[in-house]
Amino acid sequence: MSRREGIRHFWTQLPFFVWLVALWMMLWGQFTVLAFVTGVVVAIVVTNAFRLPTAELTGRVNPWWLLVALGTFLVELVWGALQVAWWTISPRTPSAAIVRAPLRVDDDLIMTHVGVVLSLVPGSTVIEADRTNRVVFLHVIGVTSAEQIEAIRANALTWEARIVRAVGSRRELAEVTARVAPYVERRATTEGGGP
Repeated sequence: MSRREGIRHFWTQLPFFVWLVALWMMLWGQFTVLAFVTGVVVAIVVTNAFRLPTAELTGRVNPWWLLVALGTFLVELVWGALQVAWWTISPRTPSAAIVRAPLRVDDDLIMTHVGVVLSLVPGSTVIEADRTNRVVFLHVIGVTSAEQIEAIRANALTWEARIVRAVGSRRELAEVTARVAPYVERRATTEGGGP
């Protein structure tokens, strides 16, 4: 690898590196110097020990939608924590459900971001991700009706749209704006010989 290619590789991978450090700090729930330093060490180990193909970034960032996504995430984080705290002290045991939530966009990074956001909000966690069909399976606490299940699916699509509006490609933005069918349905139609 030439020096120029090495510099280009560094700049294309820097956002992933920063994201790994931020994710490490979020997972530990500590935004301290020690958490930052250990996050950097873990990110170096992970990026060197588990070499993955270079993911292509769109190069498109919408600061407004990025702020909207971050602000909404913080609100949902607090609301989810309050709900879980209430269920903890409530005499009734909350019900739970496994919810299948198909996504629209065929992109690993978008799917990962959606999964991380849905898992970090208290009360729900991603238990499986079907990368081939772009479907996430969520374990959600407090589900008591079919309407709530549909609301959870809609919330996953809303998060996907927020993330795409913030950092997705123009093609992905067109897909979420047009509210196309979930990827798994479009894939089945294409493979089935349909239009």
